[in-house]
Amino acid sequence: MKRFGNKILILLLILFSAVELSAKNVLDIYMDGGPVMHIISALLVIVIILGVIKYWQLTIKEKIDAQRFYLKLKGYIKNSQYEEATRICAQFKKTTIGFIFWSGFLGFNDALKAGKKGVELQQVLQNSFDEAGLQSIPRVEAGIFWFEIIAQVSTLLGLLGTIFGLIGAFDALANAPEAEKSRLLTEGIAQAMGTTAYGLIVAIPTMFLKGALQARADKIINDIDEYSVKVINQINYSVKE
Repeated sequence: MKRFGNKILILLLILFSAVELSAKNVLDIYMDGGPVMHIISALLVIVIILGVIKYWQLTIKEKIDAQRFYLKLKGYIKNSQYEEATRICAQFKKTTIGFIFWSGFLGFNDALKAGKKGVELQQVLQNSFDEAGLQSIPRVEAGIFWFEIIAQVSTLLGLLGTIFGLIGAFDALANAPEAEKSRLLTEGIAQAMGTTAYGLIVAIPTMFLKGALQARADKIINDIDEYSVKVINQINYSVKE
């Protein structure tokens, strides 16, 4: 988890410093790039905000060792101490896996108190875990798709700015006075190249950031799937017909 955090921090630093890759001419690029540059910059700000939010959610909020959590519960389950297991899960219910386990044990305990046994009790347990999973797991990946969309839009906006710049350059060649042709042609080419470069400067780190966040989200979901099955099986072994 610590290594993942370091990777995200590095990617965010790359994202923050992306504009500095062309810092030498950044003001000139803005002057020559037109409104497209401002739109791409707005997307960069959105990426940074979303990146910080998802980093907090996937590393700080979801900070839990799933294996140790399961092993801690396993002892209580073997001794049929379900109420104690529920209290332990309640301490971690702000995490996704903790919430799912807590909800599952609550449903199971309610079924026990209602006198359910055997297959019926096992079905209630499975349904409780499934319901909690459907409620909370989508939140783990929520918003990650925006990084890919922003990367694609940034690239396309850069290309759009390139087209505008080339149109201006060709128009200068065709219609501008001889004394102005060189200057207008230079400005058109500067806009064309600047917007393309800036779009890619935003898009490339964004895709890396998306990949890192998706990998962390997948790890969390895989842990939930693995240890949910283990907990359910462990409880089922202890259920008396």
